[in-house]
Amino acid sequence: MRQFRNSKFEIRIRSTVILIVALACALLAAPLPSTGQQAGKVYRIGYLSSGSAPTPHLIASIRDELRDLGWVEGQNIIIEFRGAERSVDQFPALAAELVRLKVDLIIVTSTPGALAAKAATRDIPIVFQMVSDPVTSGLVASLAHPGGNVTGWSNILPQMSGKLLQLLTEALPRASRVAVLWSSANPGKVLEYREIQAAARGLGVTLQSAEAPAPKDLEAAFSALTRGRPDALIILADQVTQPHDQRIVEFAATSRLPAISQVRQFVDAGGLMSYGLDLVRQYRRTALYVDKILKGAKPADLPVEQPTTFELVINLKTAKALGLTIPQSLLNRADEVIQ
Repeated sequence: MRQFRNSKFEIRIRSTVILIVALACALLAAPLPSTGQQAGKVYRIGYLSSGSAPTPHLIASIRDELRDLGWVEGQNIIIEFRGAERSVDQFPALAAELVRLKVDLIIVTSTPGALAAKAATRDIPIVFQMVSDPVTSGLVASLAHPGGNVTGWSNILPQMSGKLLQLLTEALPRASRVAVLWSSANPGKVLEYREIQAAARGLGVTLQSAEAPAPKDLEAAFSALTRGRPDALIILADQVTQPHDQRIVEFAATSRLPAISQVRQFVDAGGLMSYGLDLVRQYRRTALYVDKILKGAKPADLPVEQPTTFELVINLKTAKALGLTIPQSLLNRADEVIQ
């Protein structure tokens, strides 16, 4: 009888030990919150865009990547959107508003927006997008070591702007006068225009500047282009020109003006050529920065990402309408040719 009681006791002990071990294993297997991330906290992200709202498919790419990383709106993050309505003058007030909301991080598009956000706070982390030259603009100390509370990705190397002119002259070997439609109110575009000027000197091309600091200035820029009668047109994409791609395409078609832009959507709208980044991929990169910072990384330690690949897209339908024959050597180098 005593032996039977001892056996029952031993069984209970073993069961208890097994339960403790199982619980310990479960605790060890459970993912621990990353350094700096507070369990149960809902993080508030400010999103400062150039337009009235972010471009839908681009903000969707950020949301998708954040969701893949475990960040779900309404559960552990809230995004506060603010739009500058295509006016750089509104950036400072909107950035200050996000600071007053005590957001945990600010995502901002364009050089003027990033400069306004940096001026508004030295404490809240800032992740910028679509900035041409963050070092020269004064946003970061260096690309490898940004310093301060700002980092992100550059949308284009300023020296690559000269490539737009090179590609245009390859498509139009007889072009001797090329116009540039751009916003002089954007510091990043000022840098890019200077690079195009340098490329023009090397190619023996005369440049015509058609400046549109704000959307209201586009009609005046179109009139200047009509008077100047250039052989071709370069569009530097930003918060002024990009939302009006269709309008610019229609002007170029009416004026029979071959044009190249930095954004793919220009070609999709009927423009001749584009040379630039895959913006969907780059916007997803924004989410990676946000994830790292919310989990404890410091912007000062996150290198600014620069573009490494660019896409050339050519619209042959538009070329035919303009009576152009694109050289086969250029078509062979295109990432996509729209028939």
